[in-house]
Amino acid sequence: MERSSLARIEDDRCQLLRWKGMYVLSEVDPVVGHSNDGLFWCHHTHNCLGPDGKLVDDYECNETRKCYESM
Repeated sequence: MERSSLARIEDDRCQLLRWKGMYVLSEVDPVVGHSNDGLFWCHHTHNCLGPDGKLVDDYECNETRKCYESM
């Protein structure tokens, strides 16, 4: 199964999702679109788990979760 670290972060992501590439100035890989380090955190909890206790990343943070906040 292909995991989220290879996915693009689009405008339909949760507005609470954060990742290192948001804060570090570097050239964006046009294929990936963001840092491919796979390190994501929730702005609400400030760790890798969301308020619902589930993993935070660009794949898992979607509209099916109660904590999801659309952009």
